[in-house]
Amino acid sequence: MTYRVCFVCTGNICRSPMAESVFRARVAEAGLEDRVEVDSAGTGGWHEGEPADPRTVSVLEEHGYDSGHVARQFQPSWFARLDLVIALDTGHLKALRRLAPTEEDVRKVHLLRSYAHPSPGHRSSASASHSPAESAGDGLDVPDPYYGHRDGFEECLKMVEAASTGLLAAVREHLEGRAA
Repeated sequence: MTYRVCFVCTGNICRSPMAESVFRARVAEAGLEDRVEVDSAGTGGWHEGEPADPRTVSVLEEHGYDSGHVARQFQPSWFARLDLVIALDTGHLKALRRLAPTEEDVRKVHLLRSYAHPSPGHRSSASASHSPAESAGDGLDVPDPYYGHRDGFEECLKMVEAASTGLLAAVREHLEGRAA
């Protein structure tokens, strides 16, 4: 059975395609590409059909990541097929939880950086319920680099890479639980 993860930011041209590319690389390095599907979308449809921001593409390519991407908007119906929905900031977290059709779907939504800095009592499991720190944001946002300079995209990449290791561990733990 395939485990499906979708990263979500605002327009799906900066943060979420970056997270998708980095996490897809981590999944491949772990030899899990046949068991984990990685995707991304935006909370809004402003950039649907467009490629990733050129600065995102440049930073990804310079660091050895794939940069092929076409932006699209997240749809509430996707919750039914997704196992994990990863928000890049607190605003996305709240928007996605409002879109979630069921309480079970609400529990699928987590902040990316919660996997880099788990709070005490917050299990790293992909199926874990959200912690109070995650609900409040608690400094876990990946800042939107869109209106800034290229260094903001580099910083975004560092945050995404740091969180991807913990996210991969959580997904692997969940996959092992499914196999048991």
